[in-house]
Amino acid sequence: MDVEDKYLFFEGSEKKAEIVVKGQQFSLLDDIADDFWTELVQCCNAQILSSIRNDDCKAFLLSESSLFVWRDRLLILTCGNTRLVHSVEFFIQKIGMDKIQQVIYQRKNEYFSHAQPSSFGDDIKLLGQYVSGKAYRFGELDSHHNYIFHQDNSFQADKLDKTYELLAYQISQRASEKLTTKGLKAEEIRQFLQLDELFSDFALDDFVFDPFGYSVNGIRGKEYFTIHVTPQASSSYVSIESNINLIKLASNFLVILAPQSFDLLSFNEFDFARLTDEFIPKSYVSKSLVNEHLSNNYSVCFANYILPQQAFTQATALDLAGENHAL
Repeated sequence: MDVEDKYLFFEGSEKKAEIVVKGQQFSLLDDIADDFWTELVQCCNAQILSSIRNDDCKAFLLSESSLFVWRDRLLILTCGNTRLVHSVEFFIQKIGMDKIQQVIYQRKNEYFSHAQPSSFGDDIKLLGQYVSGKAYRFGELDSHHNYIFHQDNSFQADKLDKTYELLAYQISQRASEKLTTKGLKAEEIRQFLQLDELFSDFALDDFVFDPFGYSVNGIRGKEYFTIHVTPQASSSYVSIESNINLIKLASNFLVILAPQSFDLLSFNEFDFARLTDEFIPKSYVSKSLVNEHLSNNYSVCFANYILPQQAFTQATALDLAGENHAL
């Protein structure tokens, strides 16, 4: 989550892949050595910083986001200028498609997409060499949106297999200043984000980046959460993902971060409309609502919320001598 001091810029928006394997044949958790995961992560130009484990899950904290491994699946998120699809390709080549049940690849809109080494189209073209699938865009092209590619085969997800993402943009000045405080410790950030209260009994592994930025993984049995913070005002972004219900926790995070906008994405949350109506503050207005039932039996809901502005603000002055991507 490192940032160049000169430009105070970092692309926090993440790419994400989930791969489900045929768990009756082997266990990703028990039969794969850590050297394999080190090599997989290096394929997308990231490194493993640390890890924690329980009987059901191993969580790796990365230089760019996180990797989680269960017996029958893995989940990896990477940010910055990583090319996550190369790690997916590595996994497919080493493990073999005959042992894989489902590949899902996800990528959201970036602040500075032209600074990325590839586009979503480039990535799925590469994946298409190994996997036949379908691709969708959730959200409007000129606003917040999320691309999802999934393998199109006989795999059918369990309806209880749920995932939630809360992606917050343009956090408040108060939150940004707090999270960019020089010398800030991990314990102080955990307290600011109220992690002990919101995720009680989770084992935590976190890291504070230099000059700023924060990542944390939490596991409790098969449950997990991960949070990644890019706090600089020029491109502030906080991503939260979990298989526990983040919609019920959304109001807590919205009070803490007070973002100008945020996205919610869920897999197999069939009460999405009722829950968002109950737990999302009425001060936020939905700008985009999308629902799609995928052929792999995941029901995906996407919502983009904005905080309507009631007063004029000043224009942002640009550094004409700086790099184009930092304008």
